[in-house]
Amino acid sequence: MPPTPRPLRKLGFLTIGLFDEADPRRGHESTLDLITLGERLGFDSAWLRHRHLQYGISSPVAVLAAATQRTSRIQLGTAVVPLGWENPLRLAEDLATVDLLSGGRLNPGFSVGRPTHYEHVRGALYPDTGDHEDFGHRRAERLLALVRGEDASDFAGTEGIEVYSRRVQPHSPGLADRLWYGAGSLRSARWAGEHGLNLLTSSVVKPEPGESAADFATIQAEQIRAFRALHPAGERARVSQGLVVVPTDSATPEQRAKYEAYALARTPRTLAPQGPGGLLFAPDLVGTSEELAERLRAHAGYQEVDEVAFALPFTFEHQDYVQILTDLATRLGPALGWSPLV
Repeated sequence: MPPTPRPLRKLGFLTIGLFDEADPRRGHESTLDLITLGERLGFDSAWLRHRHLQYGISSPVAVLAAATQRTSRIQLGTAVVPLGWENPLRLAEDLATVDLLSGGRLNPGFSVGRPTHYEHVRGALYPDTGDHEDFGHRRAERLLALVRGEDASDFAGTEGIEVYSRRVQPHSPGLADRLWYGAGSLRSARWAGEHGLNLLTSSVVKPEPGESAADFATIQAEQIRAFRALHPAGERARVSQGLVVVPTDSATPEQRAKYEAYALARTPRTLAPQGPGGLLFAPDLVGTSEELAERLRAHAGYQEVDEVAFALPFTFEHQDYVQILTDLATRLGPALGWSPLV
């Protein structure tokens, strides 16, 4: 097994938090139970995906607020909040509030771009300004400035019994250092580096023109190196990888068959570029921890990181996630050189 130049330092997991429309509380409670399990197993972080008008968590910041009251150590993140759905000022207030409730454990990840199915939701989301909204990096720069404590208003002082502040309140001083950007393209990775953010990579990359023949892992590694080349911290800049990784060490034969069928059904999308952007998807990794560790160590993108937030598959049962998380923490993590925080 070839050694990786960056021993695994931090192990996290990512979940979408699916629920039944007829019983949404049960799905949210399941997600909270997985986060508390993750803390008991020694995971460094737990991350929530963001889904609007779907049967997955639409308000991860609210769910993480609940998680702050059930945990004491594990880092809590969003991967990622699509800023096209958000007002940066209101989001900055929510993020600072939850960070304070957590004792400084919130790791907000975000991205930019037009909301999914924008033509169908614009009338409800931006009925008066839909044609004028900026969904590019300037929207992210507004959030950065507000979280960092720059002025949101040109008025401060007392009016009657009301006291007003120029900057977002509450202000959480360390939060700005724990902001992450979800990038899948070289341009976005460079932007994140230039702005001093942490970088979230996932199982999707967008090749540059002329890179269509390159493989997923090579492109991801190049994006990570480009990010660090422009980041003030250089090689010390934080990057987390988020592949779908499913260990089967303690799985039942039925679970193993389910996991393998899930990965097989998703394999066709990994064989050729997808959509008008020519997106490349990484294969889901399923196998024993020994097999997975070997495959990860040979992955060019993984070789560039010392933090991961492995993504849980979308449609499994709670007991499946318990098995997967347990094997990640007790089998795969140690096989990669990681030690749990307990």
